[in-house]
Amino acid sequence: MATFGQSDDLHGARFVETDLRGARFVGANLSGAVLRGVDIQDAEIDAPWLADGDGYLRINGVDVVPLVEAELDRRFPGRALRRATDPAGLRAAWAALERGWAPVLARVAALPSDAVEVSVAGEWSFAQTLRHLIFATDTWLGRAVRQLDRPWHPLGLPNTGAEEDGLDMSIFVTETPSYPDVLEVRAGRVTMVRDQLAALTPELLDEPRANPWNAQYPETVRSCLHVIFDEEWEHLRFAVRDLDVIESPAE
Repeated sequence: MATFGQSDDLHGARFVETDLRGARFVGANLSGAVLRGVDIQDAEIDAPWLADGDGYLRINGVDVVPLVEAELDRRFPGRALRRATDPAGLRAAWAALERGWAPVLARVAALPSDAVEVSVAGEWSFAQTLRHLIFATDTWLGRAVRQLDRPWHPLGLPNTGAEEDGLDMSIFVTETPSYPDVLEVRAGRVTMVRDQLAALTPELLDEPRANPWNAQYPETVRSCLHVIFDEEWEHLRFAVRDLDVIESPAE
C-alpha cells in the first residue's frame, strides 16, 4: 500500500478514475480540492477547523458547513456559546462546557479501568485527551493569558511536533501516569479557568497577548480564551465519538 508524507508534493495533482477506496488522509491539506463524479459512500471526514474563516464545503452545490455546525450545537448543548465576547457570556460558555464533560466523565468511570487507555483508530485515548487539555490550558491560559514562563504541568500531553516550536519536551513525563493523577490535575485546570473567568473585565478581555507559538500573530485575552473553548469542545466531541466505539458490541 502506497504511503505519501510531507516530502511528497501532491499539490495540484489530478486523480482520474483512481481507486482510493479505504484511503486514509491524516493531517492532510485538502483545501481547494475538487471532487467530481466521485463515489463517497461510507466516507468519513473529521475537520475540527471546518467553520474557521470564511471558507465553505460544498456537496452537490450545498454548503454543508452551517448544517454541520447546527447539528453539533444540537448534540452538544452550550457549544454555540463558545464565541461569546463579554465576561458574562464567557462564564456561561465555560459552565456549559463543565456540564458537557460531567456525564462523559461519569460514563468513563463506569467502564473497566483499562478503557481510559484504549486508543481508537490510532487516536488519543481518553486519558491522553484529558492530558492534552491540561497542556492546552497551560499553554493558552498559563503561558498566553497569565504570561508565565513555565506554566506546563509534567502530566500534560503536547501536540505532535511541539518540540519544533521550541518547547522543551523534557519537562513532560514519558511513562503513562495513573488515571486518578490525571483526573486530579485536570480538575485543577478546570478550576483555574473558572477562576480566571470569574475575574474577567471587559478591559482585560481586550488586552493584547503574544501567541504562545508564534509572536507574529496578535492575540487578545479574549481570543486566547476562545482557543481554550475550541480545544475543549472538539476534544469532547472526539471523546464521545471514541467512547461510542469502545462501548459498541463486537461484531
